[in-house]
Amino acid sequence: MALKKGTRAPKFALKSTSKLKDVAIKFNTSKQTVLLFFPLAFTGACTKEFCTLTAGMNDYKKLKADVYGISVDSPFAQEAWAKQEKIKITLLSDFNKKVSQAYGVLQKTLLGLQGVAKRSAFVVSKDGKITYSWVSNDPLKLPDFKAIKAVLEQKEDKSTKKTPIKKKRSASKVTTKRKTSVVKSVAKKKRSAVRRRS
Repeated sequence: MALKKGTRAPKFALKSTSKLKDVAIKFNTSKQTVLLFFPLAFTGACTKEFCTLTAGMNDYKKLKADVYGISVDSPFAQEAWAKQEKIKITLLSDFNKKVSQAYGVLQKTLLGLQGVAKRSAFVVSKDGKITYSWVSNDPLKLPDFKAIKAVLEQKEDKSTKKTPIKKKRSASKVTTKRKTSVVKSVAKKKRSAVRRRS
């Protein structure tokens, strides 16, 4: 079962590109994170998804979000696909299928292929909690990117709201109030003394 909203997202590190560069995802940065699991590179629906994302990357930059695509393809296949289709999203190879399994999106078979990731999307907050979770058993169905952006925008707005600062009373006003209090106290004592004498 896919991880649900409110769950703490598992940290991980995966290979990226043919140079086998390790990319560690820790979720303790100043940005939100979008994780997009997809079945296979070089397929029609996946190409459409990531070409669309590449064209709209500025939207995610404005929302201060890092976007990663994850599949069980080798990093070599992912890099060749990205070059062919001019995909600019960072692709991560879950070749050992551990991350797909940890997020609950590894399906047993797809078109006779065993252990392929379901198409799914997760938004992870700056403190590492899942704020959006979506998974589909239909490999042709794409994520709702409008819903993803709405969640990112909502969280970003909350994080940028400043706590209202209470205005400090000026020193002159405080001093005036103290003087008034002292004068009243002295006057009260004088009246009491006059009454006693009379």
